[in-house]
Amino acid sequence: MTTIEGNLQGLRERIARACAQAGRDASEVSLLAVSKTFGPDAVRQAQAAGQRAFGENYVQEGVEKILALRESSPPSAPIEWHCIGPLQSNKTRLVAAHFDWVQSVDRFKIAERLSEQRPEGLPPLQVCLQVNVDGGLTKSGVAPGALTALAMAVSRLPNLRLRGLMCVPEPADGFEAQRALFLQARALFDQLNDAGFALDTLSLGMSDDLEAAVAAGSTMVRVGRAVFGSRPAKVTSAA
Repeated sequence: MTTIEGNLQGLRERIARACAQAGRDASEVSLLAVSKTFGPDAVRQAQAAGQRAFGENYVQEGVEKILALRESSPPSAPIEWHCIGPLQSNKTRLVAAHFDWVQSVDRFKIAERLSEQRPEGLPPLQVCLQVNVDGGLTKSGVAPGALTALAMAVSRLPNLRLRGLMCVPEPADGFEAQRALFLQARALFDQLNDAGFALDTLSLGMSDDLEAAVAAGSTMVRVGRAVFGSRPAKVTSAA
């Protein structure tokens, strides 16, 4: 068993325990392995251990990995690539052409460009809106008060499918403080569904707080360090 395979097994068990403690079925929470700064070989090891969904923060690095791994991925178990980092307008064409998901949409301009630049023949780009639930000044994300209007506008774009919300709140001390922040995102998610949006993805939680995220209703946790280990120095520019 490789280190990455063992890490994935331990992480799946950790997610299952968190679900049990929250009275949820483990099948309700999927794992997104955040592979930023790790090379194609690390992704291949995770893929061989059954992991299919990978998240990338840096667009150019992600595209290089997508291209490197495209030929080696069996058609029966393709890799699903998620762009999860802040997205600049000059990188939308690359994302629209190569990624399957974008979790960090927080402006209509970005969503509009992604829709316009999605190549013909590809399925709709799956989209989450990133919401800044705690007003962190250094965090990306749409303000809660502007979320419904953005969701309405994005849902009308032809080459996108609005799937849910993602948030990265400021670090909080302790389970209850973490859960309280995630519950703010869950409340917004429920409000949008009550308004008829039919969302199914709530992307909350990382290595240090996934238990609190699962307790608050997360359907997808984004984990890098607990899968791949400590990160090497970043060698590509931010997206």
